[in-house]
Amino acid sequence: MTELESKDAGQNEGPSAESTQMLTALVRMRSALQEVRLPLELPSALANRDAQREMVDQLEDYVIPRLMTIDAPLLTVVGGSTGAGKSTLVNSLVGKRVTQPGVLRPTTRSPVLVHNPADAEWFGQDRLLPELERVTKSTNDPDALQLVASEAVPAGLAILDAPDIDSVEERNRTLAAQLLAAADLWLFVTSAARYADQVPWDFLRKAADRSAAVAIVLDRTPPDAVETVSTHLARMLASRGLKDSPLFTVTEGNVNDDGLLPPESVAAIRGWLESLAADAEARSAVVKQTLDGAIRTLARRTHSVADAATEQVDAVRRLRDDANKAYDQAVAEISEASADGTLLRGEVLARWQEFVGTGELLKSLETRVGWLRDRVVNAVKGKPQQAERVTVAVESGLETLILEHAEAAAERAEASWQSLASGQILLADAGEDLGRASRDFRRRAERAVRDWQSDVLDMVRSEGADKRSTARFLAFGVNGLSVALMVVVFAHTAGVTGAEAGIAGGSAVLGQKLLEAVFGDQAVRALAERARRDLESKVAELLGSERQRYLDLLESLEISPEAPEKLRSASRRVDDLRFAAKGGTNNVEAPDA
Repeated sequence: MTELESKDAGQNEGPSAESTQMLTALVRMRSALQEVRLPLELPSALANRDAQREMVDQLEDYVIPRLMTIDAPLLTVVGGSTGAGKSTLVNSLVGKRVTQPGVLRPTTRSPVLVHNPADAEWFGQDRLLPELERVTKSTNDPDALQLVASEAVPAGLAILDAPDIDSVEERNRTLAAQLLAAADLWLFVTSAARYADQVPWDFLRKAADRSAAVAIVLDRTPPDAVETVSTHLARMLASRGLKDSPLFTVTEGNVNDDGLLPPESVAAIRGWLESLAADAEARSAVVKQTLDGAIRTLARRTHSVADAATEQVDAVRRLRDDANKAYDQAVAEISEASADGTLLRGEVLARWQEFVGTGELLKSLETRVGWLRDRVVNAVKGKPQQAERVTVAVESGLETLILEHAEAAAERAEASWQSLASGQILLADAGEDLGRASRDFRRRAERAVRDWQSDVLDMVRSEGADKRSTARFLAFGVNGLSVALMVVVFAHTAGVTGAEAGIAGGSAVLGQKLLEAVFGDQAVRALAERARRDLESKVAELLGSERQRYLDLLESLEISPEAPEKLRSASRRVDDLRFAAKGGTNNVEAPDA
């Protein structure tokens, strides 16, 4: 722990270098905690979301403000179960009614902080519990903190009456836990009838875990049961790591017209609190114990949150990889099917054969390729309208191929996400059916194919700029040469097999020879490669937009891959400072006290 106090606790000499370093480290740890996102429904998420929120609240409500104002009065939070008599106890300690006991339950009201008038400056909006609005009158607003100045409370001490920890109102329970986490000292009130209840012991266990200073008040105890109940309670405290916690008993008795217990009933508790307020060293020891325990526990608990954050990062990576795999496969399959001759079948093949003819030309192609180039102009009998039919058939075939694989990719991606609970929830919240291609995908695919065909036409027109007047160029025309180039692209890998191999493969070779007759071998190879890359680029862009629907869902989670290590690093820095201040060795994780 850092040196949080000056040698004279009554003087405020400003923060030491060590406490300034610790303050900086804690602020960074808070920022690192806030950057962690746990939106996916993983097994570790729910508990660690709550833990993350609790830790940020404790850093903001208590640890950071307390470290900045180490000389502030000792804050004693009075907490406990419903009906334990907390408010009556606070009023009796102060000697007048300052907080309203709840007659009707659950009672929703603001917490009440009673302090000496000389200590008012310590409880402004920028200090302890900064999110609670400061008020000076009783209110039912749980987001307000009622401040009550009273000379009956000694300087250096403040008493805060918290809501019931087991209230049926969730807001009351949350606020009670928040206030107890902001206490220098817990004054935990229970009764002879309820001291063994589970909920109070859950809170006391947390107090023991972080070495918080705790005193127990056994309230409303019948005189003849004091010894029995207090002995049993003391054994329970010892077995749960709280054997050094002071234990006070308040016997059951009548209250006066102002709702106060007889002064003698609370004399021991009042005397103990007043002695703490009067002893700067003892008060400082309580603050130091609780603050050190809070910092140690926070640093330890951050690792669980960091582990949960790592699980989120891993889950996002898997979901992203599954989506990418589905669409990468679709892009690869479209690329393969548009290059292995698969498209040179059916309607495309029929329209191409109409354009180039099939009879003697194909026979000549099979037996006398060597002299084809000189005769190809006269052999082709295609007309401009026949070239247009090939273009339309190519457009239809490509669109169908792309759409089929886009649908298959969407189904694969959805199936992989449905196999994970986190993916199921994301799909359910997507707002659209991601298992199908987008509604406008067909229209976008049609436009992409037409754009590609237009690009092919421009390539041919540009390449033939100085050949437009030649007989061969004029014989085929730009459209004819363009469809020939498309056919060449579709047989790029010459992978056609089976009965259609000869016809489809031969047709592709014929298309290449047509182009070579006009442009030459090298130019045709360059044209085919450019057209191929252009088609692959457009397909990748199309499928990329479909893939992005899945990736956008993951991006919306705002899960940072760097967040877990950033949190661990911030936590290690806090521990290093603690160990250094205690004379320990840096960079070695010491066991928790």
